[in-house]
Amino acid sequence: MKQRMNLADIDPAAYKAMRGLEEYMAQSELNILLKELIKIRTSQINGCAYCIEMHALKARENGETEKRIYAISAWRESPLFSEEERAVLQLTDELTKLGEEGVKDETYDKVLTIFGEKKLAEIIMQIITINGWNRFAISTRMMHNK
Repeated sequence: MKQRMNLADIDPAAYKAMRGLEEYMAQSELNILLKELIKIRTSQINGCAYCIEMHALKARENGETEKRIYAISAWRESPLFSEEERAVLQLTDELTKLGEEGVKDETYDKVLTIFGEKKLAEIIMQIITINGWNRFAISTRMMHNK
């Protein structure tokens, strides 16, 4: 596989728009490890090797353990995640795999109860943002390090 194009060079305005979302997320109140958890899980679902590698590295740099990073793909069966993280991972799965059911009321309500409206909005935007980056990377075949 080889990279198809460098979208940032071909269409700098599109890249700038994506960076704008990333800059918004950098200002959010969400914990950095929760952000990286969302990014890794979304990238796993979408099959984005570039983003999985990038965000696993960032998670490690910010104190995440190898054991938890490995367990993200099987979070439902793992005892390593808190109730709050499980709620966010469920929302991440449902919003990324949107499908016919969309986001279930019970999932939405649980995250809302745990985090409140402002943080729920930030969680939703984090999921949307990484889904955008995954599509950016997958469609252009961005390559991660060997």
